[in-house]
Amino acid sequence: MADKTNRIGLISDTHGQLRKSAVDALTGVELILHAGDVDRPALLDELNRIAPVFAVRGNMDVMAGVNDLPEYRVVETSGIRIGVIHDRLRLKIDPVAEGLSVVVFGHSHRPVIAKNDGIYFINPGSAGPRRFRLPITLGLLEIKNGRLLPQIVDIET
Repeated sequence: MADKTNRIGLISDTHGQLRKSAVDALTGVELILHAGDVDRPALLDELNRIAPVFAVRGNMDVMAGVNDLPEYRVVETSGIRIGVIHDRLRLKIDPVAEGLSVVVFGHSHRPVIAKNDGIYFINPGSAGPRRFRLPITLGLLEIKNGRLLPQIVDIET
């Protein structure tokens, strides 16, 4: 039997900006999870040209077309459940009880991959305008034969 690998793009805090380097890094993913602060509704259309997008509302998503995004959602793919929220501190569910394998979040603009109670907590960082001296990044999540392989990708250009 051949190895099965699925690739998911993780992006957050674009604040209306979609860099060519982000598009290049996301090319070939099967779906994109946007953890909020989209800002510009057309940005979701641009991402949808790459792959289906599942987005949540961030604290800066006040414009029509993004202010009605859900605050939290669960996406199931390749046999795993992924929770997506903008601000991890606002997570009101127990990820273990919900059967999540991954929680994707944003808000801090700081890229993080951590594992707690068997669940990956991934902040892909900010793919939008630079904030302070933080890097410009996004995330990729490979699911290879059921094994999760998350990574942070530097897209600063």
